[in-house]
Amino acid sequence: MKLSFKKRIAVFNTLAVAITTAIVFVVIYGVVYNSSYRHLDNDILLEQEEIINTLDWKGDSIIINKMPEWEEAEHKKVEVNPTFIQIVDNKDRMIFKSTNLQSRHFLFKPANKAQFFYNTQIDKKRLRLGQFPITNDDGQIIGQLTVGISQQESFYVLNNLLFTLCISFLMLLLVLYMVIYMTASKAIAPVQQLIRAASGINDYNINTRLPLPANEDELYQLAKTINELLSRIETSIQQQKQFTADASHEIRTPLTAIRGTLEILLRKKREPEQYEEKIKQAMAQTDRLNQLLDQLLQLARVESGSIITKNESVLLRPLIEEAFKKWQKNADEKKCSLHLAIPANALVLAEPFYLDIIIDNLLSNAFKYGLENGKIDCTWDDIDNTLSITDYGPGITAEQLPFLFDRFYRADDSRSTDIPGSGLGLSIVKKLADLLQINITVSSMPGKTTFSLQFPA
Repeated sequence: MKLSFKKRIAVFNTLAVAITTAIVFVVIYGVVYNSSYRHLDNDILLEQEEIINTLDWKGDSIIINKMPEWEEAEHKKVEVNPTFIQIVDNKDRMIFKSTNLQSRHFLFKPANKAQFFYNTQIDKKRLRLGQFPITNDDGQIIGQLTVGISQQESFYVLNNLLFTLCISFLMLLLVLYMVIYMTASKAIAPVQQLIRAASGINDYNINTRLPLPANEDELYQLAKTINELLSRIETSIQQQKQFTADASHEIRTPLTAIRGTLEILLRKKREPEQYEEKIKQAMAQTDRLNQLLDQLLQLARVESGSIITKNESVLLRPLIEEAFKKWQKNADEKKCSLHLAIPANALVLAEPFYLDIIIDNLLSNAFKYGLENGKIDCTWDDIDNTLSITDYGPGITAEQLPFLFDRFYRADDSRSTDIPGSGLGLSIVKKLADLLQINITVSSMPGKTTFSLQFPA
């Protein structure tokens, strides 16, 4: 059976109170029960002491004295709290019984050596009995004395108490459930308000926030946490929209260039050299588009969380030298040199494949933005376990640094094609660095930009 939250609160709290109340009521009933029977047993002991004092014995024979006292009216009737007496010898012969027993007798234990108490009934009347051994001067048991008194009053008291406790218990649970239910309804009213506010939030009003309760309690923390989550979702949605717009722009640019080139070729016949030149332009745009799609695929794989890395020790200098070969042509065209200040035995802990992608993108970025006839410095700090790649280009302003690792962000303010690239390289670098637990930072000033990779120890 499915219950609402406030009903569950009412049920569980009522159940807890019910268990506690039941324990208290059982203790109360037990105390009254024991007190009642202790009082009856004390009366029986007083009667037993009085009877024993009137008995005499000779050897193993019991002699009964003061017979008229036992023939009093209280021993002749069953009604009005009578006292019942029965004496048997050690041969199980009835020596005496009070007149009110008439033809009946009490069951007893012939071999009883100590006093004990038990309950029985006569004519549907409840009795409390005590059986006591009778001993002579030598300590020999010569008979058994059974004394009984009515326990009707105690029975009625206990029965009424039990009935009262049961009725009170049920009434208490009913009232308690209703009170807790109403209290729970009032207590979770702020939660229902949060639910109503949250249910009205969608993609179109994602900037809406939940109202914060006046008291800074758990509900306040819940609403605050949900608002923080909504802020992150809003940022993510905006980034996705920006990503879609930027991706569309980056893809449309080479496609437009390719289409324009083909349209020019179709307008009229041209010389073979012109055809060759236009085809080369179209191929360059195709390569640009292919590189963009490869980077988008890399970024999607990294962000999907499906990449499994296996870090191992990697020699850093050979890795950079191999990556530099890919950009040798670009370096020669700009007459830019690579200076390595990295020991041959410098080791880092990383996944070689993804570390190669990081180094390749950083070198690509350095060569693209570095000065002609300039240089690229790669240095290794063995103390901090840090690799630094420095170019001496125009630099990056302080306003641009926070956005440098965003997708499709390029530090050149215009989306000029003078410097090739899509703005995805550094975003991929950041994602892979986080994946490999490499701390990447960037510092820049006019004429110098440094990317630093601090590897895990």
